[in-house]
Amino acid sequence: MAKHFRRNYRRPVRQEDKHRINDRIRVPEVRLVGENVEQGVYPLDKAKAIAAEQGLDLIEIVPNSKPPVCRVLDYSKFKYEQKKKQKELKAKQQKTVIKEIRFGPNTDDHDFNFKLKHAENFLKEGSKVKAFVHFHGRQIVFKEKGYELLFNFLEKLEDLGKAEAPPKLEGKRLTVILAPKSTKN
Repeated sequence: MAKHFRRNYRRPVRQEDKHRINDRIRVPEVRLVGENVEQGVYPLDKAKAIAAEQGLDLIEIVPNSKPPVCRVLDYSKFKYEQKKKQKELKAKQQKTVIKEIRFGPNTDDHDFNFKLKHAENFLKEGSKVKAFVHFHGRQIVFKEKGYELLFNFLEKLEDLGKAEAPPKLEGKRLTVILAPKSTKN
């Protein structure tokens, strides 16, 4: 029986493999940085000896520079700090949510007011609102009604939100996006 090999198999890069440490570093000399270390360019063997002397690891932080920058630090502590930084960055990111509200060119007052209430709630919770009038078939001849509808919509919501751009016709859709006004006390 013949063995079957996967030709283009690459081992997935694990989180631990992102930084080379100790014996995985394969350059003749490195720039050493870190606490309790005199910063400068050292031969690799001397840098490893300095790290071993302190009971710490030699971690390659910037592999693309000449010579690569290495740091003397406990590797598990280094990984913990990296994860912590990533978590902080993720927490600081704001996710913008866009809620859609759809109208027809012949939307009557009751439906308009109903959708207006929903838009008010969306803007109060901090979401953007994308309002659009969708024209079916030959309704496109009533685009003035669509513009009228959206301008009325914008006018009623001007204290809660602000249009990012004037209404724009794209194909059979007349679209406008409202961003909530920031409420700073």
